[in-house]
Amino acid sequence: MTVVVGPWHLPNVVAAAPVPTAPDHFAVFAAPERHGLRVARGALHIEGVALAAIAAAVGTPTYVYGSAEIGARFDELAQACAGHPSLLCYAVKANSSQAVLRTLARRGAGADIVSGGELARALAAGIPAERIVFSGVGKQDPEIDAAISAGVRTINVESAEELDRVAARARALGLVAEVALRVNPDIDPDTHPYLATGLSESKFGVAMADAEALALHATRMPSLRLVGVACHIGSQIAEASPFMAAFERLRGLVLRLREHEVQLRQLDLGGGLGIAYTADDPTLDVAAFGVAVTSAARDLGLELVLEPGRFLVGNAGVLLTRVIGRKRGETRNFAIVDAAMNDLIRPALYGAYHPIVPVDVAAAGRPALRCDIVGPVCESGDFLGVDRLLPWPEPGELLAVLGAGAYGMAMASNYNTRPLPAEVLVHGERFAVTRPRRSVAALIAEESMPDWLE
Repeated sequence: MTVVVGPWHLPNVVAAAPVPTAPDHFAVFAAPERHGLRVARGALHIEGVALAAIAAAVGTPTYVYGSAEIGARFDELAQACAGHPSLLCYAVKANSSQAVLRTLARRGAGADIVSGGELARALAAGIPAERIVFSGVGKQDPEIDAAISAGVRTINVESAEELDRVAARARALGLVAEVALRVNPDIDPDTHPYLATGLSESKFGVAMADAEALALHATRMPSLRLVGVACHIGSQIAEASPFMAAFERLRGLVLRLREHEVQLRQLDLGGGLGIAYTADDPTLDVAAFGVAVTSAARDLGLELVLEPGRFLVGNAGVLLTRVIGRKRGETRNFAIVDAAMNDLIRPALYGAYHPIVPVDVAAAGRPALRCDIVGPVCESGDFLGVDRLLPWPEPGELLAVLGAGAYGMAMASNYNTRPLPAEVLVHGERFAVTRPRRSVAALIAEESMPDWLE
């Protein structure tokens, strides 16, 4: 069974985000700071740099991140949790740019990683191992060895089998691994099905019914030190109540373990704090969230660990793209741009909504036309926006896809032999290319020919 979303046929699990009735640019130009932007001299800027100047210097498509917005979001959450010992471990999967990681490392952030590659990235960016937590259901032995050898803060174990494997790897290395038990609290965060990770049918975490026995088993293993419990219920959550519901499930486990004289160090509530992609989206009351979670952790006497990702970087990034051409179909209008689903897959994968606006504010004076913003990739699912009210753009015009700092470049691919976008970091009046665009020749040069084809 499929459902029709605009002209596209998506699997029935993928629900398209609601399309605002007003053009995106009206809301964005009225409140650009909501998206980490500012308007100056009639054009969109990140901090003190015009997006048009970056596009002229670097080309398109290009991801641009604002370091001030990243820092502001980190400081906001850190301040909200300042009343109790807390560690913010940035979810590296959201955006693994070395420049982004270094920006957060300098503010004291830790890292939440889900692979050996992310461990290497976090360490290279200057995040100390003692601030790194290693999550994920499919940790391989070399990754476990690297994490134990580095001395990460915790390995968040997700099954009985994995617990035994971590113990065996630590024993082989002659070391003691600090572990936390990631449990599945069976909490529905009311988010997209692909983003809900704390339900009983999810692949993540240990079932609550099995958690106490497995935790006690861990305490009897000489090569392990059980230091905490953890969970992660999902992503794009804009209220505290699902987190507090999960907390109550974990509280019961902590208290039962204390009856067995098991004393823990930390409680990891995971990440999943959402952002507003449109003017109609709810926003998280960060101060109230901080009071709620730190009060609960204080009552248990445990250090609090949080794993924000999208919240820190989502609205700090834009994807710049130029219009290649326009096409009027029998029933729809199309603006064809040089960015595509391989550059930003979230709209095709999740039905996600990203505001798309002209960089030149004067374009708002033109009549808005309903159109689809599509890329050059040879797929019907290659769209960045469907059924949008947009000033009918001229070929060569520069557009900005907003809210692209999280799960944009991190999920990009070279499909259709398209080089990945460049990445740029803005700091005040300056910007730097932090990852240059690769050439097609470089992509081909990575491959080798077997001798029987020479």
